[in-house]
Amino acid sequence: MLIAGVDEAGRGPLAGPVTVSAVVLQHTIDGLDDSKKLSETKRLALVGEIKRHALAWSVVHIPVEKIDQINIFQATMLGMQQAVMALSVKPQKILVDGNKTPEFSVTAEAIVGGDGKVAAISAASILAKSARDQLMVEMHAAYPEYGFDQHKGYGTKQHLAAIQANGPCCHHRKSFAPVRHMLQMELL
Repeated sequence: MLIAGVDEAGRGPLAGPVTVSAVVLQHTIDGLDDSKKLSETKRLALVGEIKRHALAWSVVHIPVEKIDQINIFQATMLGMQQAVMALSVKPQKILVDGNKTPEFSVTAEAIVGGDGKVAAISAASILAKSARDQLMVEMHAAYPEYGFDQHKGYGTKQHLAAIQANGPCCHHRKSFAPVRHMLQMELL
């Protein structure tokens, strides 16, 4: 049975896209785990292994504008659908990290903590996080004052101070409370 693992990276940050990956593995790859438990070096080494040995894989980015338009939950569900549709093979079953799945044309199951339990979901977790982290490093080149290369868009003290000092940029999620509140303060 062809099983696709699906996971996302970047639901919580104040900036950048939510990134979703889908992976259909041919066989287990040593070292797969929840991407958050792996060092960046280990993740990057596994990205090459996953891309070389997976039967199919995809990565999609749902941009800030869409997140602000439909909300982060709906943007994540949309990303999951797009990632599965972008696979070069059609899976017979989809396993999603988390407690909810969007509508798919085949059976789907949500698995809480799946990124640490199911190899295909772990692989998707690693591809999504690595791709999103790379985008945030690229954003840093254009907007170094925010420190995107360090915090990857998460609401750290450093990031909140940078937004306070510089105002939000085009990569900030204006619907997220800290950014929305700063924008409201600018209007007063």
